[in-house]
Amino acid sequence: MRFCQMPLLHKKAIKLIRRKMKTAIYTCHSGNLLVQPKSDILQNEKVQLVLCFGNKQSIAEAGAYTLLNNTFPNAVIAICSAAGAIVNTSVEDNSFTATAIQFKKTTVQSHSVNIDDYACSYEAGFSLMKEIDAAETKFIFLLSDGQKVNGSELIRGINEANTTQIPVSGGLAADGYNFVSTLTGVNAVPGKGNIIAIALCGKELVVKYGTDAGWENFGPERVVTKAVTNRLFEIDGKNALDLYKKYLGKEADALPGSALFFPLSLKLSEEAEPLVRTILSIDNSDKSMVFAGDVPKGSKVRFMRANLDRLTNAATNAAIQTLDSNASIPKLAILVSCVGRKLVLNERIDEELTAVDEVFRSQTILTGFYSYGEIAPCLTKDSSQLHNQTMSITTFYEIEQAAE
Repeated sequence: MRFCQMPLLHKKAIKLIRRKMKTAIYTCHSGNLLVQPKSDILQNEKVQLVLCFGNKQSIAEAGAYTLLNNTFPNAVIAICSAAGAIVNTSVEDNSFTATAIQFKKTTVQSHSVNIDDYACSYEAGFSLMKEIDAAETKFIFLLSDGQKVNGSELIRGINEANTTQIPVSGGLAADGYNFVSTLTGVNAVPGKGNIIAIALCGKELVVKYGTDAGWENFGPERVVTKAVTNRLFEIDGKNALDLYKKYLGKEADALPGSALFFPLSLKLSEEAEPLVRTILSIDNSDKSMVFAGDVPKGSKVRFMRANLDRLTNAATNAAIQTLDSNASIPKLAILVSCVGRKLVLNERIDEELTAVDEVFRSQTILTGFYSYGEIAPCLTKDSSQLHNQTMSITTFYEIEQAAE
């Protein structure tokens, strides 16, 4: 891989050389790992990290972890159930994928907690972050149970403990379109309730990230006047569900299914970037709406609707955000997109992956999964947020410096 000459630094010319970080992506069929295009030839015993995404049934089988552990005996193996695993420009729904990474200088550490050992998701996130060596860690990839954990509270706890503002990205595990239970695990057969942090350590590691949603706003901006965590009751002093149905018109008859096509734009403060919140369910008895993330009282909201072309363009924008000033092409990109986007795009789902691939000139291995929530820093600040209905992308490469 090549890296371009950089400007003068401290009056000395510095040449940044991109290291040969090696990556391979595999799909599993009939108990065999099949290497996919663009993959490097790896020395299995030197692989430090394996990221496994797949449907819940395939990763729950004890043989899945055993196969990965036997193939990559010295690697940290992180496993996460998904609503589809990303393999370059296609989606694997019926099995699992494994992305093996062999760094040159970067080291890998893993930490995990289980939500059942804590009073709330905030405490679990705070405790997990405290386990991590902040002085050494350059980046954290986070995988969390997507049903038992409150993603907003988890990220709030992590941000509170993350005093050095280490970048954190990742996602909430998924269970296809079932929303019953999810599985995650590190160096073990995956189970329920696990929250995993993969810490990447090393000065040579460069991490970039980007997010974009692409949904179209409609209607005026309003203020949340009554809400309890992720359950919304009132907007501008009016019943939220009645107001929502009014804006949806005839589409309201198809609720709650049609809600995936009409998420909510949320601003936590005047300066904050808007986040997208997916509607998980509605309750006609108390006229409330339940979201896949907190909707705090006092926050500002707008209704949104799907525009398929804008959703695809958002994937392009997220990829562009990860490019550095030299537009260098990354070796690896981890994409975490939303199960709601997958449902809305349907047969056009490959278009958002192809859009990312085009930005990277088909030179980057694309991996990742469709999730119940996306975790990534916002562009205007370093702290991470829980996103919904958003394409989030994290890219990696290693460099070394040599004075000329």
